This record gives sequence, structure tokens and C-alpha cells, in this order.
Amino acid sequence: MAPSAGHLRPGRYLAFFALIVVALYALVFFTGGGKPTPKLGIDLQGGTRVTLTARTPDGSQPTRESLNQARQILETRVNGIGVSGAEVVLDGNNIVITVPGEQGDQAKNLARTAKLGIRQVITSVPNTPGAPPGAPASGAPSAPPSQPAGGGGAEGAPAQQPPSTTPSAPATGSGNAGKNPIEEARAVRQAPALMPKSQQEAAAAQAAQQKALATLNCAPNAHDPLEGNDLPNQPLVTCGDKGATKYVLGPEFIPGTEISSANSGYDQTRGQWIVDLSFNGAGGKTWGDFTSANVGKQAAFVLDTNVVSAPTVQNAILGGNTQITGQFTQTDAKNLADILKYGSLPLSFDSSDATTVSATLGYASLQAGLIAGAIGLAVVFIYCLFYYRLLGLLTIWSLVLSGLLVYAVLVLLGRWIGYTLDLAGVAGLIIAIGITADSFVIYFERLKDEIREGRTFRSAVPRGWTRARRTILASDAVSFLAAAILYIIAVGDVQGFAFTLGMSTVLDLVVVYLVTHPLVAMVSTSKSKFLSNPRNLGLGAVLKLGAQRKPTRPAPGRRSNVKEA
Repeated sequence: MAPSAGHLRPGRYLAFFALIVVALYALVFFTGGGKPTPKLGIDLQGGTRVTLTARTPDGSQPTRESLNQARQILETRVNGIGVSGAEVVLDGNNIVITVPGEQGDQAKNLARTAKLGIRQVITSVPNTPGAPPGAPASGAPSAPPSQPAGGGGAEGAPAQQPPSTTPSAPATGSGNAGKNPIEEARAVRQAPALMPKSQQEAAAAQAAQQKALATLNCAPNAHDPLEGNDLPNQPLVTCGDKGATKYVLGPEFIPGTEISSANSGYDQTRGQWIVDLSFNGAGGKTWGDFTSANVGKQAAFVLDTNVVSAPTVQNAILGGNTQITGQFTQTDAKNLADILKYGSLPLSFDSSDATTVSATLGYASLQAGLIAGAIGLAVVFIYCLFYYRLLGLLTIWSLVLSGLLVYAVLVLLGRWIGYTLDLAGVAGLIIAIGITADSFVIYFERLKDEIREGRTFRSAVPRGWTRARRTILASDAVSFLAAAILYIIAVGDVQGFAFTLGMSTVLDLVVVYLVTHPLVAMVSTSKSKFLSNPRNLGLGAVLKLGAQRKPTRPAPGRRSNVKEA
């Protein structure tokens, strides 16, 4: 036998729900230190979305492992520069970086960081358009540095030219039509003849260097076919200082993966910005040996074949810790530290698509989403008032409380896990309004079924709830399962839609169990004439039908004397 409405103790359920709401909003307003608003995605507050297409030197398909590794490194870099609400996801062979707000340019710079290494500067000349390369500016060519296994520990301070925060992409001449541009560039700019093995080969090496330097194009925005495809064990002719200088570099003697940390800071003693750099054990030993043998010479930090920093070694730097100094601005120092800090990507990428959404357009999208949600709520409110009257008011109140619950959860998820609400998420919330209202409709229609069978409203409430909750649980379980599967197999905006839909479905059950059913039970036991009037509850017709059917129902154990016509 179903329990009566009086045994429900609806006050306890409502008090428990009120406690949940108070606790959530206490967390919203008194913890975290942020604004009591959800974090908004790029399409609601503006920002930048960059799509990176992976490429390999031989044109083959990149492996899933290398793509995941690249995604993790890019995500670490984006988080490391303090970009809030950024998202880095895989989409086939593409990596999509979404950065809300006005921090998109920083993410673009990090996305271009594909390959980092340290090489010795053999020679460098200024990039004077139309003029032949002059005499080497950093001394005659020398043999590439060795990689010894020993090293000591002391701090040094190499001088530094201003780094290139947006390095230009060098390119070689056109060459023979149809020839592989990567192989052509390697033949000219990475030829072993650029490095003399003996004194007799010095003149030939210098001639090869001048030819490569003359061929090199350091114009801004020129594409470099060697970007991400250079051979680390060969010399390299490339650009630096935003295209102002051309370099001849020795083979890479320390890969970027040997750098353990890099941080920018202000040196009060020198009155300038610096970059503190640390190598791991093997890298520290190689760096110590190189600086001991090459005091007064330059070491180039090469990013995607472009020299971003070429400090001069002032003294032997042992122990793996060093400083890079120069005419840095705060931004220059931070950008260089970010480049050095987060290691190298296992793949090279082309920026196949970059979309910038203005804050004005994002605000318009947010307004459109709010208007759509308001219209959806208004339609549901009108339907409930017209069809259920007082019970419709209970539905509206339950929807309002559900909205308060959803809002608080969205704010806290934004603080705790960085969840950002986008247009797809707003669409999920709007659809969830229908799912929540559907639970109320199931309950109220079940009440009508019980009353049609001749029961009073008070006795129909516990019986109707017992039967309706099974349907509500089954319906919400299907909706949640669909949202969960969609979230697992989808990426990007579709995941945002699935997340808000699944979250709202769970909160729907909380509201139906802790608010809607207790409120209906309170109304059924009320002694108020207004509340007990069936017409005010939208139940007048079904109560009249139930009263007509009740006398025709036979008593238990007796046969009906009513004959069919």
C-alpha cells in the first residue's frame, strides 16, 4: 500500500533542498575570489580559435601517439602563460586551440613553437636587401663544438640581442621546378661543406656559406620549407632578429628537451629584465663544456629554424644554471622564457585556420542565447498555467529553483575545472528546460489517471508519485546516457552541448524529488478552500469523471450487476 501524503514530511525535503542551495551560493560568493558569473567561451565573450594541421617531413600520416603528445605539450604551454578558459583538443589530424578573451596572440605564438635546439654561431651578417653578404661578424668559421660528458657548477651571464617574438620565415630561391623544396633547401642551407673539416677546406666552406647566405630570403612572412624539417646533425643557414640578421650555425649540440626550466624576472642589480635558464643533468654537462671552450662566442637558440636568441658566452657556465641578459622588455623576456620552458613538439604544424571573434559579436551571441532561453521558458510557463493552473505555478517555481541550481553549479565548475559556457552549452540548457518540464507533465498526468479511477486528490498524490517516478527515472536515465555517449565520442562544441544536457538532467531529478513532489504533497493536505478547489488545480474535469465512475466500481469480492447494453 502506498504511503499517504501526510507521511512524506515535505518540509524536510524542502529544507534539505534549501540547504543545498545555500551551500552552493555560499561557495559562489565567498570562495574562489572570482566573479559570481560562469566563464564564457569564445563565441559568447569573443576570442581566438586556431586550427593547426600536423605535417611530417615525408608527408606521411602522423601517429595518434605523436598527436596526443603534441596536444599535451601545447595545453601545458597555454596553461603556463596564464590563459584562462583555453581549450586544446584533437580533431582528426588537427589540433584546435580555443582561447576566449584577448589573449589569442600569445596562444598563436606558442602554437608555432614546434622544434627547439641550441647551435653554435659560426658566422652572422646583417640582412641588407640587395647587398652581397659581407665579412663574417662573429669571427672566422670554426669546427662544431664537441659534446663532452663532464661539467662543473657556476652561474654565468651571456649577453643577448633582442629576441624575435614573431620570427619571420626564411626561404630559399625557387630552384629547379618540380624539385622537393625541403630537399632543395637542405642541399643549400644544410650542406656538410658549410663546416670545414680542415684548414684546407676553410676557403671552400666560406664560399659555400656566402652562397647560402645570398640565397636565403629573410623577408617577413616568407615560408621556410625547412621549418620543422631541418636536420639537427647538420649545419644550418637561417635568419634571426626578426629578419635583421643572417646566421651560419653549427650542428645542434643541445636539443630543447634538455632544458628543464626557464623563467623571466627583473634584475635589480643590472636594472634590466633577464631570463633564468636551467638544464637537466646531461644538458648541463654539455652546456658547461661548450661554454668553457667557447668564451666570447655566440650560442643560438633556434626555434623552427629561426634564431630567437643568440647570446655571447661571457665565461664558463657550469652546473646547468645560466642567465640570458640583454635589452629585454618585460614582454620579450617572458616570451623567450615561454619558448624555452615548454620543450619541443614531436610534430610540425601549419596554421590552416585562425578565427577571431570580437567581443561585440560574442555579446550579441550571448544576448541571442538568453533571448532564446527566455522565450522557451515563457512558452513552458504559459502552457503550464493554461493546462495545470495552480499545479502550473508549482511547475514554474520548480523551474526557477532548477535554474538557480544550474547557475551556481556552472559558476563553480568554471572555477574548479575551468569549464566555459558556449553557445552549444546554452542550447543544451534550453533543451533541458523541456526535459525538466516533461518530468512534471508525467507526474501530473499520472495524478489525473488516479483521480479518473475515483480516488481523491489527496489519496492520488502518493499513488501517482509511486508510479510516475519510475517513468521519470527511466526517461532521465535515457537522456543522461545519450548525453554521456555524445560527450565521450564528440569533441569541441558538441561536448559542451552534451555536458550541460547531462548536468541539467541530473539536477532535474534533484528538483523533482526534493521540490516538486513535496510541494504537490503540501497542496494535497492543505485545509485552504482555495487550494482544495479542483478547478484551481486544473483537476475539475477529471474529478467529475472520477465521481461518475466511482459508484459503478464493484466492491472487493463482489460481482458487478451492471449489464452491457
